[in-house]
Amino acid sequence: MEGWDDSEFENRNLMAPCGLYCGVCGVYIATRDNNEKFKSVMGKLYGTSLEQTECRGCMQPEPPEKIYGFCRICTIRQCVRSRNYYSCHQCAEWPCRMINDFGFVTGVRVMKRSIPIWREKVAKLGDEKGSVEWARSECERYHCPSCGRPLFRGAQRCRACGKSVADELDGSLKG
Repeated sequence: MEGWDDSEFENRNLMAPCGLYCGVCGVYIATRDNNEKFKSVMGKLYGTSLEQTECRGCMQPEPPEKIYGFCRICTIRQCVRSRNYYSCHQCAEWPCRMINDFGFVTGVRVMKRSIPIWREKVAKLGDEKGSVEWARSECERYHCPSCGRPLFRGAQRCRACGKSVADELDGSLKG
């Protein structure tokens, strides 16, 4: 699939426990592609320097190679690890206060859409294959409906054709 390869779908480091799949995160994509311009854009969006705007996925083993600052201190990530889970889809208490009170409204929308899909795929295909197919489905979702080019989560416009994509994907970043 344009934008990602099978190794990314299979990479547990990219399977963010909250359902915000790291493979479609702009910070991850900018790091993977070594795209300084895109890192700068993402850094401005999140208020981090170019050097701080790098990540190889939030579920890297400790100590992580490159992890975005917010992800390093994420309470959801810490909660999942403390319960010996790898994802919120395994938790009977989902959605919890940490999900509902997450700092980005679009993030809450994505989590509440994504975790039920992850649960369905695991129930149907088993843990390993279901998780891989969930990751693949997240990447399939993030393509421009007009030109088909890959997008990142939170994209407001397609960088290739300029089409507004927010309403068809995750909504406005502002609310």
